[in-house]
Amino acid sequence: MTDIHPRLPASAPIDMPEQRFDGPPPPARAADPFDGGIGSPADTFARRAILVLLTLVLALAASTALKESVLTDGLAVSDMLLLTVFFPLFALLAFGFINAVVGFLVLATGLHPGFTPVPRWSEPLKGRTAILMPVHNEDIDEVCGRLSHMAEALARTGTCPSFDFFILSDSSADNEAAEVAAWQALAARSDCAVYYRRRVENVGRKPGNIAEWLRAYGAAYDYMLMLDADSLMGGETIVGMTQIMDRRPGVALLQTVPQVIGASTLFQHWMQFASRIYGPAATAGLVWWSGAEATFWGHNALIRVHAFAESCGLPVLPGAPPFGGTIMSHDVVEAALLRRRGWRVHMVMTEETFEEYPPTLIDAAVRDRRWAQGNLQHLGLLHASGFHWINRLQLLLGAAGYLASPLWLLLITVSVVQAVRGEAGLMSGDPSGVVLGTTLALLFGPKLLGVVHALSDARRRRALGGTGAILRSVLLDVPLSTLAAPAIALTQTIDLLGIARQRKAEWHPQNRRGDSLAMRAILPRYRWHMVAGAVLLALSPLMPTAALWLSPVTAGLLLSPLIVQLTASERWGRRAARAAVFVTDAEGEEPRAVPLTVAG
Repeated sequence: MTDIHPRLPASAPIDMPEQRFDGPPPPARAADPFDGGIGSPADTFARRAILVLLTLVLALAASTALKESVLTDGLAVSDMLLLTVFFPLFALLAFGFINAVVGFLVLATGLHPGFTPVPRWSEPLKGRTAILMPVHNEDIDEVCGRLSHMAEALARTGTCPSFDFFILSDSSADNEAAEVAAWQALAARSDCAVYYRRRVENVGRKPGNIAEWLRAYGAAYDYMLMLDADSLMGGETIVGMTQIMDRRPGVALLQTVPQVIGASTLFQHWMQFASRIYGPAATAGLVWWSGAEATFWGHNALIRVHAFAESCGLPVLPGAPPFGGTIMSHDVVEAALLRRRGWRVHMVMTEETFEEYPPTLIDAAVRDRRWAQGNLQHLGLLHASGFHWINRLQLLLGAAGYLASPLWLLLITVSVVQAVRGEAGLMSGDPSGVVLGTTLALLFGPKLLGVVHALSDARRRRALGGTGAILRSVLLDVPLSTLAAPAIALTQTIDLLGIARQRKAEWHPQNRRGDSLAMRAILPRYRWHMVAGAVLLALSPLMPTAALWLSPVTAGLLLSPLIVQLTASERWGRRAARAAVFVTDAEGEEPRAVPLTVAG
C-alpha cells in the first residue's frame, strides 16, 4: 500500500543529555513566584509532618502492644523476628489509612472538590502539543479507535491545529502492515495531523521510544501528552490542561488520575467499581500532601517538552538485569529528575481521563511482575544526588509495596510456628487481640470511608447504581478482596524470588481482552498457593485460635484457582451487571472508543 499521508513531520531535534545520579546535582532553574493557583501550598511541610508523625505514632503504639503480648513468656528469636517484621508492615498500613482519612476529610469539607472538569479559558492556546501513543504489538484497530475518539473531541473544540498525534510503534515487523493501514485510515479521517513511526530496534523500551522521538522531533512542540495503548482522554480535558501549562510556566508535568473503563470480565467490573468507590479519598489524600512533588504514572499526563528533555535523559544502570540495565519503572524516576531541576510536578483530579484494566488476575500478575522489578530497581536510586525527600519517599514506598508481600507471609509463618509451639505471639493474648482488631480496622477503614463518601452525594449514588447497588457491591467486594489478597501476596513473593535469582521480566504485549480461563491454564500458576493453604489447614487442629484468625488466608489460598477462573469470566461480568453489582456508570453510557476498521 502506498502512503497517502507523510509518515513523519520535518525533523526538529532537541538535546536530551543523559543524567547522572551521583556527583553534584545539576543546577535548578530559577523558581517562579508562587502564583496561588497550581503551586505547593505554604503549609505543605506541616501536612507531610502530620502524615509521617501519625504513621509513626500508630506503628509504635501497635508494636508496643504486641511487645507486651509476646514477652509474657520471655524473649525468643521468633519474638524478635516478629517484632522486627511487624513495625514496617504496620507503618505501611497506617500510612495508607491516614492518607485515606485525610482524603475523605478534605472531600467531605470541600477543601478539595474531587473529580471535576478542567477549567477552560477563552484565550487561544499558546503552545503546540504532541499526543504520543507508544504501542507494542497491540490491537491496532482498538488503539486507532481511541485516537480517533480523541481527535474528534479535539476537532469539536476547534483546536486541532495545536495538536499532532504520533503512533510510536515498538511492534514486530509482522504487525507493521496492519499498523500502517490503520494509521492511514485514521490520518485520512482526522482533522488533526497523525503520524506513524516504527522502530526496528526497541532500545530502552517505552522510555527509549519517547527519548528517540524527542531527539528527532521534540523541538517543534511545547508539550507532549503521554498515553498508553489503553488510554482515552476527552478533548475539553486535553485543551484545559494545555491552558494550565500555558499559564503556569513553572509546571513541567500534570498527572491526571485515570478512571477505569471498558470492563467485560467480572474481574474488570470488580476493579472498576473498587477504583470508583475507594479511589477518590485515597487520591485526594495523595494530592493533599504531595504538592509540587507529585508522582508520574507514565501515561495520561501532560509534560513540558524542554523541561523533560533537559532533565530526564535516563542512563543505563550499572550491572546486569534485573537490577541493572534499563530503568523499567521510569516514570517515578522522571518525576524526581524534573523536581531536582526545580520544575513543579502536580497531580490533578480531573474528569474525562480513562484507562483499561487487565481482564484477569493472571494478566494483572504478569503486569505486576514487571512493576515489581522496576520498583525494586528504585532502591538503588534512593541515594541519588539532588532528589527531593518526597521523591525519595515515593521511590521507597513503591518498593515497599512489593516487599510487603513476603514480609506479610513471613509474619504469618512466624505466628503459625509460635501458635503450634504454644508460645505467646501475634495471635494469642489480650494485647494481640487489640493489635489484630486495629489491623483489621486500618485495612477496612478506607473501604468504609469510600462507601460513606459515595452515599453522601446523590449524583455519586446514582452513578454507582443507587444505595442498594452500592451496598450489594461492597458486600461482594469485601470477601472477594479478602480471599484474593493472600494469593496475590504469594504470587508477588514468588515473583520477587525469581527477580532475586536474576530472572528478568520479559517485555510482552499486555493482554487487554480475556474470557473463561481453563483450569488447566490456572493450576500450574497456583499449585504452590494450594499447597500453602493445605499446610495451614492441616495445622489448624494444633492452633485453633490462630486458625480462626487465619481462616480467610487458608480459604483464599485453597480457593485461588476457582477465584481466578470465576473472575476471568465475561459471562459472570454480564450477570453482575444485570444484578446491579459493581455498577459504575448508571447515569449514562460509559465512554468507549469504537475500533477503527480498515477497509480492504
